[in-house]
Amino acid sequence: MAESIDRAQVYFIGAGPGDPELITLKGHRILSQADVVIFAGSLINHDLLNYCKPQAECHDSAGLNLQQIIDLMEQGIRAGKLVVRLQTGDLSLYGSIREQGEELGKLGIGFSSVPGVSSFLGAASQLGVEYTVPEVSQSLVITRMSGRTPTPERESLESFAAHQTSMAIFLSVQDIGDVVERLLSGGYPATTPVAVVYKSSWPDHQTVRGTLETIAPLVRNAGIRKTALILVGAFLGDEYHYSKLYDAGFSHEYRQA
Repeated sequence: MAESIDRAQVYFIGAGPGDPELITLKGHRILSQADVVIFAGSLINHDLLNYCKPQAECHDSAGLNLQQIIDLMEQGIRAGKLVVRLQTGDLSLYGSIREQGEELGKLGIGFSSVPGVSSFLGAASQLGVEYTVPEVSQSLVITRMSGRTPTPERESLESFAAHQTSMAIFLSVQDIGDVVERLLSGGYPATTPVAVVYKSSWPDHQTVRGTLETIAPLVRNAGIRKTALILVGAFLGDEYHYSKLYDAGFSHEYRQA
């Protein structure tokens, strides 16, 4: 049985990476009943708004500051309306959910989160790859370049590159040259495979592939300046090994060799 909807709280919904069909069933159910929808218009696919009922109030937050967004939420909740905050990808990654939740808490308003499909997952699906190839990489670093929002000093690209594991770098393609320099300085070989995925799962998605040695000019020539992920690591290369899980000679709880 579907969980009942509580109109006394705001629902934060992860919209997914772009394809409107990649919103979750729960996200779709709540969005389709919403009275007020505050959406990240510069990032989400506007086709998602087709799931809203005709009389829903839809507000594009692209030009709003935090207080204006909170005011819209409070007005809706106080009027007994179902309020949805629709954000790109998954809420847990670069979604500013903490600050919105803190401000709502000051007003005595709760919130509930509905997870979404992040763009790093959409990008892997689009490329047909896995980040955790047996004996090649069993870890994934999700990070970004320091910009107007600084990153902690201990989380530099150089320090992560020293591990030479799989990496998904958000919000940094505009500085692709600097990203490459930092990854090389940290320890990745120049021959490390790289894929830059623009707008994964959107109709106009684009992928540029190369190595750390070649990727920067390829990305610039493609005109990619934003809304793209930088994927780095040997998981994108030719080396692979089969897992033990389906090895006929490997016994486990459900199968004996």
